[in-house]
Amino acid sequence: MRSSAWFVANYALILCTLRLIDGAKGHRLCSETDYYYEYTECDSTGSRWRVAIPHNPGACTGLPEPVRGTECTFSCEAGEFLEMSAQECTPCAAGSYSLGSGIRFDQWDSMPVGFSSLATSLEYNPHRDDRLTCNSSTWVPQGNYLESNRDECTVSLIYAVHLKKQGSVSFEYQYLDNNLLFEFFIQNDQCQEMDQSADTKWLKLTNHGEWATHTVNLKSGTNILYWRTGGVLMRSKGVKPVLLKNVQIEGVAYTSECFPCKLGTFSRVPGSTACDSCARDTYAGHGASSCTPCNTTTQYAAEGSAVCKDRPPCSRKDYFQIHTACDQEGKTHVIYKWIEPKICLEGVTGAESLPPNGEREPCPPCNPGFYNNDTATCSPCPPGTYSDGMKPCDRCPAGTEPTLGYEYKWWNILPANMKTSCFNVGNSKCDGMNGWEVAGDHIQSGAGSSDNDYLILNIHVPGFKLPTSMSSHSGTEFGRITFEFETVCVADCEFYFMMDVNRKSTTVVDSWERAKARQTYTHVMTQNASVSYTWAFQRTNQPSDVRRYVNDVVRIYSITVSNAADGVASSCRACALSTQPSSSTCVPCPPGHYIDARTSQCIECPRNTHLVPHATPGLDACQPCGPASKSDKDHSLCYSDCHFTHTEGNATLTYDFSLLGSVGSLMNGPSFTSKGTKYFHHFKIGLCGGMGQLAVCTDNVTDLSITDSQREKGEGINAVKTFICQSTIIPATGRGFHTALASQSINLADTLLGVTVNSTLDGIRVSPELYPQTTKKVPDVNFYYRSLEPTSSCESGRSAVVTLRCNPERSTKGELTVPSQCPAGTCDGCTFHFLWESSGACPTCTERDYHQIEGACKGGQQDLLYVWTDPKLCMGGLTLPEKKTLPCEGMEFWVRLGAGMGAFTAVLLVSLTCYFWKKNKRLEYKYSRLVISANKECEMPGADSCAVMEGENEGDMEDEIVYTKPSLLGKLKAIASKGNGEHYEHVQLNSSHSKALVWS
Repeated sequence: MRSSAWFVANYALILCTLRLIDGAKGHRLCSETDYYYEYTECDSTGSRWRVAIPHNPGACTGLPEPVRGTECTFSCEAGEFLEMSAQECTPCAAGSYSLGSGIRFDQWDSMPVGFSSLATSLEYNPHRDDRLTCNSSTWVPQGNYLESNRDECTVSLIYAVHLKKQGSVSFEYQYLDNNLLFEFFIQNDQCQEMDQSADTKWLKLTNHGEWATHTVNLKSGTNILYWRTGGVLMRSKGVKPVLLKNVQIEGVAYTSECFPCKLGTFSRVPGSTACDSCARDTYAGHGASSCTPCNTTTQYAAEGSAVCKDRPPCSRKDYFQIHTACDQEGKTHVIYKWIEPKICLEGVTGAESLPPNGEREPCPPCNPGFYNNDTATCSPCPPGTYSDGMKPCDRCPAGTEPTLGYEYKWWNILPANMKTSCFNVGNSKCDGMNGWEVAGDHIQSGAGSSDNDYLILNIHVPGFKLPTSMSSHSGTEFGRITFEFETVCVADCEFYFMMDVNRKSTTVVDSWERAKARQTYTHVMTQNASVSYTWAFQRTNQPSDVRRYVNDVVRIYSITVSNAADGVASSCRACALSTQPSSSTCVPCPPGHYIDARTSQCIECPRNTHLVPHATPGLDACQPCGPASKSDKDHSLCYSDCHFTHTEGNATLTYDFSLLGSVGSLMNGPSFTSKGTKYFHHFKIGLCGGMGQLAVCTDNVTDLSITDSQREKGEGINAVKTFICQSTIIPATGRGFHTALASQSINLADTLLGVTVNSTLDGIRVSPELYPQTTKKVPDVNFYYRSLEPTSSCESGRSAVVTLRCNPERSTKGELTVPSQCPAGTCDGCTFHFLWESSGACPTCTERDYHQIEGACKGGQQDLLYVWTDPKLCMGGLTLPEKKTLPCEGMEFWVRLGAGMGAFTAVLLVSLTCYFWKKNKRLEYKYSRLVISANKECEMPGADSCAVMEGENEGDMEDEIVYTKPSLLGKLKAIASKGNGEHYEHVQLNSSHSKALVWS
């Protein structure tokens, strides 16, 4: 109150001074057009003053005195405004409207005052091309709505408002593409984010062409509103922008004026709270109280138009053809109709007329599961019966049951469970337009009101019902939808296939751009739930209000949904019969059992085989598991128990991969987009996959409110649970988000083909050149996987190979890597390669992996030690034996024994040497005596004795030997005598007794 009095006193002093000055100058008195009223700021008691503010200070004198204003919380009702001169609420005039205590922004020809668009640069580089930065990313006004950016840049639309009391903000939006992130949050004047639940912060996806309304409560005071978008990742296909319109804020203190109606709208009576759109063929300007009709002879106007347009001459773009319904004679014919509303002129220069109707021709047969009961329409077969569409309905034979579903391949009329619609981007539903038209052997997109309309075709399936024989199976497939289509386009058309499970959120399953040849697409339903499948076609995603590309169409030739709960039967399939005699009742088979074609009884699949869903009855329905894999107890899948054995020669290696853990993880990267967005590829591998050890990847882009525990269990809407999966991770740093973003989760492998050391299996090949070569003697073990779901680039589905390599230098968990040549894990987009190096990938230890070391003998004791062979290439298994201690003889004994034996041996050798040397000398001596005596020519005297006489010794005789060198003549005679057959020599011996001994 004190501050208000001080303000009034100062204002009065300034006013008096101005009056004195103006009076001195002789200025005129102020009129009501020279000033306007405003309220001062509220003081601590909630009071304020109304003061007059001149448009041009000093231009006049005599401004009204300040007076006490209304309470700060005062506001007028909707349809009224506060007239400041009387400070009373006054109804708005015709042609305008008021929200009372609110403001509305519904015209977006330009950015309204107070709104701003701010782009966050991901990487600042002043020399970089603007196309590769975020400088050009912004929210763009498009007349009736705002359009967000289409790239991965983070762009915020900001508006600040000061509320005198609690209020709210509401707006309408279109959010079609989960590759673009969209959030709405509020900050206070301290730039602190207000407490806000995840449901109000992260906006949900909308159906194509539909507008959703989002409302959030606001607190009194300053509220800074943020609408923020940012692309998750750039992709080859275009990103659909977020559209925003009709922003309304409640809680402002008062409205001092009414808002005029925008172009194309009007308010007929005073006190209006909103303006109405003008009807077709009428228009209205700014602030209109009524709409002006067009000259319909030459002009037209769409609903909510600001001007009338001239009608163009009719052309091929203004009509279309349809097949009439079958008549009582079973005939149909092609007719041509003008597109409604008709905006063209006939009978003018250059105008085309409708072509004549076609000739009557027989109607196509009924779709399978329907029959013609001699009427012009096809009726569904009663429950328990079937028909191929050409014959009457009939009951299934004994031992069989109907196969429920839909099979639409003839399009004379739109099936009862299908709906078609058209949505204009800016004006919701297309006026008077059908989205799709039946055309005999196909159904095709309609004309629409403009080229950027969404043409919608929808089919609702309340749930799925497995055949009786499979009703107890816990498989992953409950049904599938298959459709055959083609697109014929010259513009940048897009064709979407979407689904909405349990009416929670519509997600895009797949999409195609531009012209596509005729092809078939299949999607498998992995949960039993209510689902709506939607096809949407848009000729161009650029803003348009005309039809230039009406000949761009998409044609769907057939749609098949299997196991639909409310479906009809087109055929019968074998079922299992009760074991009771003469029973023809179909009974469910236990999990893992197949139907024997001969007995119609349930028989369990053989050991280590898995049951193929929807296979022909018989043993062939049980397919064997691959090498080193086994089936679960329900025979629903094959998995590895983490144990593997390999025999090579006489050696057998046994592995236990459970040491690696249940699920391996690899964060590969970082990588960067052209605009600088950092992202990672996050792979998860459930190596063995048995007993719940599957990998789970979850998107949190469209649902950041799910908890970590829910994400780990795979309970999110976009969760993938399989052997190997991949997610794209964008870190929160630099994007302004409080959590990392996980998106584009895909299934890389849902089937284990086998485990082997071979480099190929089932057409999948390991490329050794992708990894560093190893010198270890332990072979690599390869896990081969495949995903049975085909993609546009992989017709046979994706495949993956996980190579386990023994590396004792790694930890037990080890390290996962991808080839350096293929940083994304794949070089061709279809086959993924992973190398898992770990000590846990080494074989279990056996007796071959250690050896014995004998210790020294000390004190009569000797130790036996056991050590691992270096390098140690085993893990777990046998442990080293304990150290052993054995008795032994000391080293001194053996030294003494050895020395003694050595000395004895030396003496013996010396003695023997001396003995043989002496004996050899004697023999040499005797031989020499004989040789010398033989060379002497003399007669031998008669011998007195043949031996040594008693008393004589050899020594004496030795002393008597006379060496006589044989002469040359004697040698020649000896040679001659040999030639005459005489083989003896004459040796003359002389003794000391003058006796000669002659040997002959």
